[in-house]
Amino acid sequence: MSTAKKDYKRITTKSVVEMKKNGEKIAMLTAYDYTMAKIIDNAGIDIILVGDSASNVMAGHETTLPITLDQMIYHASSVVRAIQRSLVVVDLPFGSYQGNSRNALDSSIRIMKESGAHAVKLEGGSQISESIIRILTAGIPVMGHLGLTPQSIYKFGTYTVRAKEEEEAEKLKEDALLLEKLGCFALVLEKVPAKLAQEIAESISIPVIGIGAGNDVDGQVLVTHDMLGMTHEFHPRFLRRYMDLYTEMTTAFESYIADVKSRDFPNDEEQY
Repeated sequence: MSTAKKDYKRITTKSVVEMKKNGEKIAMLTAYDYTMAKIIDNAGIDIILVGDSASNVMAGHETTLPITLDQMIYHASSVVRAIQRSLVVVDLPFGSYQGNSRNALDSSIRIMKESGAHAVKLEGGSQISESIIRILTAGIPVMGHLGLTPQSIYKFGTYTVRAKEEEEAEKLKEDALLLEKLGCFALVLEKVPAKLAQEIAESISIPVIGIGAGNDVDGQVLVTHDMLGMTHEFHPRFLRRYMDLYTEMTTAFESYIADVKSRDFPNDEEQY
């Protein structure tokens, strides 16, 4: 049974663990720039993820792999300058932590020092445990990410649901327990069966934030550009569009163009 919602003036890693304990769902969205982050933060979001999805929605790449550490720091810095309440978590980009725990620590330190963010997020389980340990030893909070891990897209070859088979499901559960044991403060589960996600959320004390992982986890995350309907060509089952900004923005742009062409803009009141 959930308790009354606590009014947090500032969300911390401790806050989100407390929210799970109190049965309060955690709301998380992405942001990559100052203006969007300020709007999202003012709306009362709990966590802002500066995701490597910036590679897709901001830079137009097909995958998340091309984005660099310098670019992630740039986006994270822009977001941090905007926020007053939200916890800001930053993705470690592909190549900045896999296979080299010293590199993982150096990358995390750069993100924390140069952007002012509050935590980092890494994709993977046991295979990156040394990196997680080293980062945590430096006092940097870590959010895990299991299930569909987009940085491994060329290994999987597809963005379909993960862990439908028993062997992969067992490995996922083991990795979730391991991430909790190592000291991660939270975990993202992406595109896994809802029952499995529920089982994992109930088996660990840290929050499990889902994206395509059903409603029985501790919170939800979406890419802001997707839920606002700006990326109109993207239609996964887990996505709920709260606006159709693509259409609304297109209409506004077309109206502006027409007004300029017809000399309707600017009118007498809109000039000096």
